Amino acid sequence: MESEYAKNTSNYKYSISDLALTRKQQDFYETNGYLVVPKLVPDYLLDRCCNRFIDLCHGKVPQNQITLMKDVSRMKAGYQGEYLFGKAQDILWDEEFYEYARYPKMLDYIESFIGPNVMAMHSMFINKQPDIGTNSSRHPLHQDLHYFPFRPANLIVASWTACVPISIDNGCLYVVPGTHISDLYPHTYPDPKEGEINKMYHEMKINNYNDYEKVFLEMDKGDTVFFHPLLFHGSGVNKTKGFRKAISVHYASSNCNYIDVTGTTQDNIKNEIIDVMAKKGITDVDFTFAWKHRCRLIRGTKANL
Repeated sequence: MESEYAKNTSNYKYSISDLALTRKQQDFYETNGYLVVPKLVPDYLLDRCCNRFIDLCHGKVPQNQITLMKDVSRMKAGYQGEYLFGKAQDILWDEEFYEYARYPKMLDYIESFIGPNVMAMHSMFINKQPDIGTNSSRHPLHQDLHYFPFRPANLIVASWTACVPISIDNGCLYVVPGTHISDLYPHTYPDPKEGEINKMYHEMKINNYNDYEKVFLEMDKGDTVFFHPLLFHGSGVNKTKGFRKAISVHYASSNCNYIDVTGTTQDNIKNEIIDVMAKKGITDVDFTFAWKHRCRLIRGTKANL
């Protein structure tokens, strides 16, 4: 008997099966490159992640492999703790954050997009602080594939979950529907005149930047958006006095392969990450080294990644 995976693969380009997806959801993702699933992740799990982040900021728990990233404007202004750190990156090996990455109901959606062999490749807890007038809390329009040295793109998907209610006022995600069918564009740092920008917050180099119709994803706590790595997206400035918290993992099929991005539009991010590793004493390695040591098998079997 033909499997569901085989049956559905012939009908859809951007999803593998209907394990968790309805036909309507598959059709929406095929057309738009993203899908919001309301109240997918329970409050208790998100509260644990938020508390873990705050404990990390104040040195109450060991960082292990986690990198705490400072907001550039707040660092210059002397902020500390939760008011300083805008992101915790590489959180897969922390027992609290890992519960999000392996949450079974979410993984059923992930498997529907990329198949049964699931690797978590990139992970972060995002803490968008109230902007202090420098616009540093924004993330310009970009494509996530710019950062990744593995392919094919259609076997990669992001999960992004609101840990608190998220609105335009506190800097929700925006997406440009249908742009997942695009090529990968060059990225670089935006013009400094537009405001300060945090490290590795690159922006697409594209003409008619303001002509694209953005959809702002206002979300309740627990709502989760899944999106393709070529989808144009970004986030705005947090104009409120509170923190906009979210947690995100990029998943890829372990059947993907690492590629050499030398000589491509990804040269700049490759060199930037290699420079960061060198400052940590990690030298004579290629771009894929960072990814091979930050990923984790979540479901199924390990293959190429």
